[in-house]
Amino acid sequence: MLVNIHGAKCVGIEAVSVTIEIEIQLGIGLHLLGLADAAVKESLLRTVTALQARGFHIPGKKIVINLAPADMHKQGSGYDLPIALGIIAASGQRPMAELEKYLIMGELGLDAGVRPVSGALPMVELAQKMGLRGCILPEESALEAVDYTDSLLFGVRTLDDVLRILAGEEDVSDLLIWNTETYARAVREQPEHPASYMDFADIIGQNGAKRGVEIACSGGHNVLLIGAPGSGKSSIAKAMAGILPPMTREESAITSKVYSVAGRASGGVGLMRSRPFRAPHISASKAAMLGGGSGENILPGEVSLATNGVLFADEFCEAPKSTLEALRGPMEDRKVTISRLKAKIEYPASFMLVAASNPCPCGYYGEGDRCTCTVGQRLGYLSKLSGPIMDRIDIQIWVHPVETSALVRGGKAEPSEAIAARVLKAREIQRERFRGSGIFTNAEMSSKQLEAFCPLDEECKQLLERLIDKLGLSARAYTRIIKIARTIADLSGSADIHPEHLAEAASYRFLDRRNILE
Repeated sequence: MLVNIHGAKCVGIEAVSVTIEIEIQLGIGLHLLGLADAAVKESLLRTVTALQARGFHIPGKKIVINLAPADMHKQGSGYDLPIALGIIAASGQRPMAELEKYLIMGELGLDAGVRPVSGALPMVELAQKMGLRGCILPEESALEAVDYTDSLLFGVRTLDDVLRILAGEEDVSDLLIWNTETYARAVREQPEHPASYMDFADIIGQNGAKRGVEIACSGGHNVLLIGAPGSGKSSIAKAMAGILPPMTREESAITSKVYSVAGRASGGVGLMRSRPFRAPHISASKAAMLGGGSGENILPGEVSLATNGVLFADEFCEAPKSTLEALRGPMEDRKVTISRLKAKIEYPASFMLVAASNPCPCGYYGEGDRCTCTVGQRLGYLSKLSGPIMDRIDIQIWVHPVETSALVRGGKAEPSEAIAARVLKAREIQRERFRGSGIFTNAEMSSKQLEAFCPLDEECKQLLERLIDKLGLSARAYTRIIKIARTIADLSGSADIHPEHLAEAASYRFLDRRNILE
């Protein structure tokens, strides 16, 4: 008897269908076909042990298990559960009238318990596209997809739970993930308020830097903070997370799928609500930053885990040059493509880079006569940031230490809540502007979108021409200035870009000026 079970495999942040075919014939042996990796091959012994633990017998015949399509590599332990169900159904040990109506994935323990698998979100989406009745997943995995209510989603703990569902003979609504105790407990334990971040009200002074990061957050622009040690660069970067607007459902779905595929789901209920804030150490390798792995098991890296959020790189100039240069592609294309001999995977990488660096090796250039570096040392230090990298960083901010009088007198500055309200308003303008285009912020605009959404009158064109000639800017820096000006106009509530917006935008490209560090 041939039995077909719907499974799935994740390719990037999308799932593709895998059919688990099982047939029992005359002969002997347990045969697994379909380019399975070591983890899948080991599943045979796990599955047999789990079945015997629940009182099922293994037929003394030839059991053929095929994972179709046979030319695509399969990896992971998620095929344990469908293989076990296939053996039970093909041997006629238990009726399963509903077997072909669900997408089923899960790892089996030796006691027939069902353990979580990665990639639940793409699997639920795939089941909906295939027109299946729903999904049967481990409880912890099903929690990730509770916001997808268009189909049935069962969260199971044991093999017996799955058999109850597939028999179709009783009410199994208690196994729907929304009705489980695991779901109720996760909802109770989920914090009512988002994670607390440093408040801008606690950062004394730095009004110019605060204005710059407000613009950066409003338009999703990459930003570089340069300043002496102790000037507040890291504090400003960490406070930025508190003024970013909540993710839209579309943004949340993309980011949540990245974490789901990576097996790093937050453990909460449903889609991620807080924007990710990733802060890898400067010693992180290229594979850790971009993503990688062996064979077809390619996992997303930090640039993808920061999608729709912030990637904070402290001591930017101290990072390996190869790692810095590897960021060029993702910063420009908003995606990362990882190629291996047997696979080519694409992950989203639409993040906002917030980099912090000292201006020179000693760190005190620009602060009176404290700097002990020569001109050559200063130029050599920042030259680690190549021209293409600097062109991709929209906003450059010099952060000077706060004056002693301001520190002593203290006082409160504008709170993050007020800044966040302006940022949210600007983001809402952009959301309407780019509705249906697949992008969300001004920083993501392509050249065609730049022409469509950022028209300049003759006065603006003349000013921009003078600024470019004076500063010696590249073509990429030219587009950056226009994007920043568009964001400044959004913050001011202006439908058009005016000269004052361009002038302020150009002030954030100070590193492009000649002899800036001499």
